Amino acid sequence: MKAIKECNAEVGKNSDVCKTLEYSYGDRDLDLGIATITGRFPSTGYCYNEISKELIYILEGSTTISFEDKKVELNKGDSILIMPNDKYYWETDYCKAAMFCNPAWNLEQHKMINM
Repeated sequence: MKAIKECNAEVGKNSDVCKTLEYSYGDRDLDLGIATITGRFPSTGYCYNEISKELIYILEGSTTISFEDKKVELNKGDSILIMPNDKYYWETDYCKAAMFCNPAWNLEQHKMINM
């Protein structure tokens, strides 16, 4: 068993509109991040994860996640499973989301592209 208090979570920032708290347990199979997004992320193009499934649960606010071929509107209490290599971007004024990744997220597998 391993617990991480909020005060011990790693504070990060993917951009000016995407701030994160990373709860890394040292487990290669699973991790947790909390993202607070306050605009379009990424600012242009799409992001995707080459390896991990991303299970996202909306804690506060609302968002639209746009994929190459569709848009999904999500509100507090909604969830979405994003598969590896699904290209997407967030559009929101304010959204706080819990993001679970399997295998655990790392910077090398997270990509951003312009299309």
